[in-house]
Amino acid sequence: MNLKQDVGYKAAEEVKDGQILGLGTGSTTHYFIEKVGMRVKEEEIEVMGIPTSYQSALLAQQWNIPITNLDEYSIDLAVDGADEIDPNLNLIKGGGAAHTLEKIVDYSADELIIIADDSKYVNALGRFPVPIEVIPKAKTLVENTLSDMGAKVEVRMGVQKDGPVITDNGNFIIDAKFDEIISPADMELELNTIPGVVENGLFTEMVDKVILGSKEGIKELKI
Repeated sequence: MNLKQDVGYKAAEEVKDGQILGLGTGSTTHYFIEKVGMRVKEEEIEVMGIPTSYQSALLAQQWNIPITNLDEYSIDLAVDGADEIDPNLNLIKGGGAAHTLEKIVDYSADELIIIADDSKYVNALGRFPVPIEVIPKAKTLVENTLSDMGAKVEVRMGVQKDGPVITDNGNFIIDAKFDEIISPADMELELNTIPGVVENGLFTEMVDKVILGSKEGIKELKI
């Protein structure tokens, strides 16, 4: 049983001919893009994608999904993954270091669907650190401010690469672990007031529906 594939394919069934799609980043949205590509080939639907990373752009090209951008088109439907989802459908995202463009694309969409397996569903956000994209010269300032806010901070380091992870925008990622996040919406705003912060991985009051995969089957969550 592949829960990520199940929810990715399920979300692809929501796609309508002629839509402009926001293409999220990550292992779960990989299956969404894959299935949309299958529908383009087999059903000859015509869609265009606005990717949130080089990863999703390359995958869309592999599946012959035409690529466009927000300067040319508005988004009908965005489909994205999440690292954590709470009962109010607030999210922590950014495990793939693409949350800045993900937030731009997801916020721009007429409809946002989040796909995940049920291990991502939590009673309250905070088990996963909040990823924060930071301009490199602001690293120390942001680290000190986050520490003053009670977070344990760590610059995300590369795998099979010396030094820090560099985002598609040329910035660092600081992972900030808070003991508890009482008000995700307030914290989202507060983090973005720190000078040098580009964007943080809290996504609040944006989600229209969550498609959640479990051993018992697929569940759909709405507020």
